[in-house]
Amino acid sequence: MGLMAPVENGQIVETESQKSLKKAVKSTNDSMDKEAFLQLLVAQMQYQDPLQPTSNTEYISQYAQFSQVEQMQNLAATSELGRATSLVGQEVYVKTTGTDGEPKYVYGKVDYVAFENNKAYVSIEESLYSLDDLVNVVDVVYKNAFDKGYAFSIDMNKLPAVGGIDLSHGEAIDDLEKRYNEMTDYEKSFIATETLTKLNKYVERLKELRAMAEEADKNESEDSEGDGDSNTEGPEGTDEA
Repeated sequence: MGLMAPVENGQIVETESQKSLKKAVKSTNDSMDKEAFLQLLVAQMQYQDPLQPTSNTEYISQYAQFSQVEQMQNLAATSELGRATSLVGQEVYVKTTGTDGEPKYVYGKVDYVAFENNKAYVSIEESLYSLDDLVNVVDVVYKNAFDKGYAFSIDMNKLPAVGGIDLSHGEAIDDLEKRYNEMTDYEKSFIATETLTKLNKYVERLKELRAMAEEADKNESEDSEGDGDSNTEGPEGTDEA
């Protein structure tokens, strides 16, 4: 992790990764470990009431209970490490907090996993995030298909109503038709039915406009040829006797 950090209004601005790590470390520090328990146990023995001393059996019972809790924590830590390791190479979303205090989502591939103080951290583009901040794991094929469908709908909505298009929109409509035809069946499933219906209407209307323009050009060409024939003079005087 680098030694440089952005500064805003004279204060160091924490990155999303740093906030995630700080939250995870605080969570770890809030839990009691074996050393802390033993310190409490020694203090209890040192300052117990001499008139009502705690029996050895009770001390052993307390230690046994703590050992059970510790074993459960170790088991949970092992499980967390296994879960984090299985994410290596996968695309994930991690929820963090932006500089404005609003939730922010980080997307990327998990490059490796770090494990410290019984906490697992995933590395995304060289930044570490607590596994607790993981939102979901995303299949790459699904995300690509979703992104294609989303971009397709956005570009479709940039066009005017079907009745308002003209030949200047032809290139955009041709591009949309081509993109849809090149999609796989799975990718096409991300296109809403009403969006596809609207695309077909655009394509049909564009065909009509182009046919009308072609007919107009043809008529204009014929008119030009007709005018040329009427102005053509025949051979000079062929008076018949």
